Amino acid sequence: MTRVLGARAQVSCRVADDDDDLAAHHRVRHAVFVAEQGIFPESDRDAHDDDPATLHVLGLVDGEPAGTVRLFPLGGGLWQGDRLAVLTAHRTSGLGGPLVRFAVATAGAAGGVRMIAHIQPPNERFFLRLGWTRIGDVEMYVGHPHLRMEIPLR
Repeated sequence: MTRVLGARAQVSCRVADDDDDLAAHHRVRHAVFVAEQGIFPESDRDAHDDDPATLHVLGLVDGEPAGTVRLFPLGGGLWQGDRLAVLTAHRTSGLGGPLVRFAVATAGAAGGVRMIAHIQPPNERFFLRLGWTRIGDVEMYVGHPHLRMEIPLR
């Protein structure tokens, strides 16, 4: 696909609602968390992926799968967002913000009151700009330093 210089990419987000979307979601996560960052040795999938309450979000750039976020309820109105990933080739497309805002809006529409996330320290400023608040100090999450952050959903 050829893009005119200076033209903005079309970004969109949706909950994966069929096998093709779900497969694309997992391919993006694998590319980022296994192949690129090495956070997980073979797969980043866990029990949350099999839970029917978990929502797998697919982010698209010009109609092409390019990003993900996963969200799930923890109980009592608390939701967790995780596995936020954007493929390297699309990191300047502006997809990250829409993915996070889509996750927050989706959890809020499902009755959530607050969302938490464990984010890599270099991404703290990005989340602060989106209205999130840091909770506590650096902690280990999946064996790597992360910051716990939260945002109200209503």
